[in-house]
Parts: sequence; C-alpha cells; structure tokens
Amino acid sequence: VIPGRCAASNPESRDSGFTLRVPRNDREIEGTAMSKGLIDLISILDLEPLEVNLFRGNSPKTSWQRVFGGQVIGQAMVAACRTVEGRLPHSLHCYFILPGDPQIPIIYEVERLRDGKSYSTRRVTAIQHGHAIFSIMVSFHAEEEGAFDHQDKMPDVPPPEKLTAEEVAKQPMFKEMPDFIRRYYESDRPIELRPVELGRYFGQKIDDGRIHVWIRTAAKLPDDPALHMCALAYASDFSLLDAIMARYGRTLFDKRMMPASLDHAMWFHRPFRADEWLLYAQDSPSAQDGRGLTRGLIFKPDGTLVASVA
Repeated sequence: VIPGRCAASNPESRDSGFTLRVPRNDREIEGTAMSKGLIDLISILDLEPLEVNLFRGNSPKTSWQRVFGGQVIGQAMVAACRTVEGRLPHSLHCYFILPGDPQIPIIYEVERLRDGKSYSTRRVTAIQHGHAIFSIMVSFHAEEEGAFDHQDKMPDVPPPEKLTAEEVAKQPMFKEMPDFIRRYYESDRPIELRPVELGRYFGQKIDDGRIHVWIRTAAKLPDDPALHMCALAYASDFSLLDAIMARYGRTLFDKRMMPASLDHAMWFHRPFRADEWLLYAQDSPSAQDGRGLTRGLIFKPDGTLVASVA
C-alpha cells in the first residue's frame, strides 16, 4: 500500500438489515442538525442507483487533481452493501488501477459472486471514461459465535482531548508549523484528524515508523452500522502513507514525492461508531523499489480493536 434503511438502531449492534438510508431533502437534513462536514460525507457516500447492480457516485468540489482513494473505497463499499441483506462487511481487498477524475461521475458495477449460508461476496468495479479505475472485493458475514476472542493491546498515547487545536497551539513547535500543514489539519474535512507525533512535521525521524492519529467523522452520523463501516473505510486512506515517510523525517507534503496508493485491504473485527474518536496506530515494516508497505490497527478509546488495515 503506497498504498436506505437500517433496521439496527445502534451501529454497534450486529443486526444488519440495511440499505444505507441517508437524508434526501433540505428539511430532513435541517431536522437532523447535520453540519456541513457531515452533509459532505453523506453526499459523497450516497450513490444514485442506475440499474440493478449499477450505481453512480460523484466527487466533492475540491482543488485535488485526482479522486481521493478513500472516496472510491467508501463509495464502492456502499454499492456492495446495497446488494446484500442481513449481513455486514467483514473485509475488503482492493486495487487502484488508474487515477480518478474528480470532474466526472464514477460508475460502480457490482457482481454478485456468492451468497452462501454464512458469507456473501461482491466484486465492484469503478469505471470512468469507459475504463476500470478501481476494483474491490468485499466479503460479508452473518453473525455467529466464535470459540476464540483475542486482540492486540492499544498503544499508550495521549487522548484526543490533549491534542485539540487549543492544546497543540500551546506548544512552541506548532507556532512554527508551515501554513500548508496547519491548513491540512484545520480544514473543513469530512474526517477530523488529531496526529500524536507532531515532531515528524519538523524533520524528526521515527525509526520504527510507528505513528498514531486520532480520527472521527466531523459530525454525528445516523445510526446505521453499514454506514459507519463505509465512513471508516473512507477515513482509513487518510495519513496511511505517513508511516513510511516518518522513518525519514519527511512528510507527504514533500514536493519531491508523488505518493499514491496501489492497493488497500481492511478487516472489520468489532462494532464501533465512526463519529466517535478512534485511534489509528500505523507502522511501516518495509519499503523498497519505489514501493512501501504500511499497516494500521484501529482502536476505540477503551482499547477495543475494531479494524485492521494494510
């Protein structure tokens, strides 16, 4: 990696009768008191059905020259979820084939590969200008009890409350932070980011490449477990390449670099809410031949491991 309706009232419930319900008009949006950040994320993940197994997604108006990888992952996952009943995703594996054009819609074609007793499998291809730009496999699992239950321990890092803009501004280094980096983390994004290791923005090398970022959606999401999974899939592509750069005291803002994701995988372990703080612990075990590998573990503040990324 260099690199609508929900029967469940609680996104941390495993009940999964859903079709990703989203607000449809201004009155409904106003009634749910959604912020601009949330409206943007909802509109990004809301696909237009064109035909059976065929959907259309749009890109937000930004200055980016290509479509953000997390957007394509999230939209493709929504398309897959729209074709499955009674099950939630447990993993996804995808490849970025061509850069996406943010000026035109993206067509998502879903192939229903399997609907078994416990698992369902969907393949989704994202298409622009008649060419596949992205391909993803998503596996869904019916809820069941297992004999084993273990997880890695969450790293000991400062909580997000200690990393607010107000708290960080008290540190002398933040006042010296280049404007383009400050704007990146202070901008009105659908995802709020609070990095732990600020020193890496000033050339500090992190020898083991282990970095940590607190993430959450910019505002509250509806109680739809599938939507929270799609939102986390969207967010999982933010900052993931930083773990590679951190070993060298460099950042993704380095104009000598042209970072891009080649592939992406994600596993969902336990229920969570994407609109509550989650710790994204990342590392990079290897880089070579112009490619690098990064991994991530995503924890709830209470230490529960909810997802893994590579």
